[in-house]
Amino acid sequence: MSAKPMTLQELPADLDRERLPRHVAAIMDGNGRWAKGRGLPRIVGHQRGVDTLKELLRCCKDWGIAALTVYAFSTENWGRPLDEVNFLMMLFERVLRQQLDELIAEEVKIRFVGNLASLPESLQQEIERSMEITRHNTSIQFTVATNYGGRQEIVDACRNIAQQVKEGKLDPEAIDTNLFDRHLYTSDIGDPDLLVRTSGEMRVSNFLLWQIAYSEIYVTPTLWPDFDRAEFHRALCAYQQRNRRFGKV
Repeated sequence: MSAKPMTLQELPADLDRERLPRHVAAIMDGNGRWAKGRGLPRIVGHQRGVDTLKELLRCCKDWGIAALTVYAFSTENWGRPLDEVNFLMMLFERVLRQQLDELIAEEVKIRFVGNLASLPESLQQEIERSMEITRHNTSIQFTVATNYGGRQEIVDACRNIAQQVKEGKLDPEAIDTNLFDRHLYTSDIGDPDLLVRTSGEMRVSNFLLWQIAYSEIYVTPTLWPDFDRAEFHRALCAYQQRNRRFGKV
């Protein structure tokens, strides 16, 4: 979180603080294309993307947004070139190690969701350490979806519920959407109010499939490394123009 701050440090005057999303989710897409467009290796785009993420996290904290959830690595991303996957694992571990003190100082509570057991052992250790050390922090809930797939999350929830029914600990008639919510990885932070996707792709890519049922979706052609505070401001302006009816009139 030590990247040089961009502009718009204070909440812009055209945003209504009372109507800000409580929870923002982001699909951080376009790092590779950003690098390719500049004749650079894809890993440079990922490095620049980390700076963008740090600034977005700080922006959410500055502007009073309680939770940020980002899609860092999907279950499908293992199909990328091995060198790129290995670099990403190393990058996750290095960033966690280098930025932990600042996360603590800024009262950020970090949490990782997904199939973490399949990650490299050293990365798992850094993840556990960062979650334990920051678990009492209160300024913002920062959730990182790593080796995450929305369909797998739903399957895991179903298995957990089915096991409780099998053991006689749960009446099938008691199963409802609220109970199902409690078995999701994100049970302690609730559903996103706003889902942002960069790079212009019009799909959700297996991200938070249950949770985004009534999220407002904002897609921008801007590639993730260029998604700065001004871009986030535009996303929030668009969000505040939406009429959120949740199926009602």
